[in-house]
Amino acid sequence: MSNNYNQNYTGYNQQYIRPRIFTGAVKNIIVANLAVFLFMTLFQTERFFLYYFGLVPQFVWGRGFVWQLFTYMFIHGSFGHIFMNMFVLWMFGSEIENTWGKNEFYKFYFITGIGSGLITLLFSLHSTIPVVGASGAIYAILVAFAMMYPNRLIYFYLLVPIKAKYFVLIMGVITFFSSFTQGSGGISYLTHLGGIIIGFLYLNNRNLASKIRFRMPHITIKNPFANFIRKVDKESKAPDINLHGTEQTMREELDRLLDKINKTGYEKLSETERRNLTLIGKYFTDKDKMKN
Repeated sequence: MSNNYNQNYTGYNQQYIRPRIFTGAVKNIIVANLAVFLFMTLFQTERFFLYYFGLVPQFVWGRGFVWQLFTYMFIHGSFGHIFMNMFVLWMFGSEIENTWGKNEFYKFYFITGIGSGLITLLFSLHSTIPVVGASGAIYAILVAFAMMYPNRLIYFYLLVPIKAKYFVLIMGVITFFSSFTQGSGGISYLTHLGGIIIGFLYLNNRNLASKIRFRMPHITIKNPFANFIRKVDKESKAPDINLHGTEQTMREELDRLLDKINKTGYEKLSETERRNLTLIGKYFTDKDKMKN
């Protein structure tokens, strides 16, 4: 896996996953899924939801139930099913959202979820078996995490430490061969494989688009208010952090920067703020190493 999406943020320790309690988009998606599952369970409407809001290929093609490509991501067949999907979404998605921001995370989640649903349709045109769950988008999130943080350690089956890039590669191989027995055990491995493919293509095209924009010729138009804007920008810029100051000062600045990232995304940080984030993170990382 490539490291094209790794941001210049060292943090306290980049070796391990550091999910937050809840972030905006991840929290909203989890709440929506839990609400649907509880409603289905309490009112015993599982069959109705499966066939009208799950992904039934023959219904999409024959009856025009195109909304199922979206709604199937919010339907889960059991507590174990929804628990695992939401756990992985929180564990890996929260840090991705922290880097990208809420809107970009929503975009990635639903494009990959709908895209994996389309792949399922193409290979099971006449099936009347409902496909449900957010697994397509979840597998895409795993791919994104491995591309952004390839050397992060994941504990496989909570026991064996393995780097993210190898973990996702293993899961991809297992899913690929399992897709030939789709439907066994009630699991649509084809949807999982679709999520891996769509997630990988999305991220590569996103990277290609950014390179194309970077190489486009830049046309400069003189702005009569340029001097005023520079003055305001200079006054509003965050000052460089003095690493010879107190640790309390650095911790306060780190908290401020992390709050800003959580609200607006990493890309909204100024160059000075990004530099401060890197320096502070390196300081505390080096300090932890010395203690150990």
